[in-house]
Amino acid sequence: MKHFFPTTSVRRALPAAAALLLAAGAAPARAASQDPVTGDWLQLSVTRDTSPTRDTHGTLLLCAPPEGHRRAAEACDQLATANGDLRAFPAAKDTICTLVYAPVTVRASGRWNGRPVEYAETFGNACEMKARTGAVFALDEAETAGAVAPGA
Repeated sequence: MKHFFPTTSVRRALPAAAALLLAAGAAPARAASQDPVTGDWLQLSVTRDTSPTRDTHGTLLLCAPPEGHRRAAEACDQLATANGDLRAFPAAKDTICTLVYAPVTVRASGRWNGRPVEYAETFGNACEMKARTGAVFALDEAETAGAVAPGA
């Protein structure tokens, strides 16, 4: 049994079928390109450069509601005060750090008030990092290594 399709009908149907397939395939691609996280958020990492394995800790800091690490609420408040600009943080005046060189590199990328945020900096030690970035990179207990209490 032979089936015949008129060639003109097939030629007319092909563009319509192609357009339908393209439209169906484009919808999932658009949905996948949108940020999965909404609101203010930063992907944070802290790398201790003196470790033989370059010890890195990281987390996703969310600010609505604050979560991601043990000082998330404080970190989100500090970021809100600086409008998400980590370079605008004031240095802590009541912290005295030792001069031990144990470099720490921090990175932050994400969105704040709808704007992209990219930040990376290397500090001489964890105490200097804490004095300059407050609670934002407080990802582990070792963050205060090298700090000396005022008057000590």
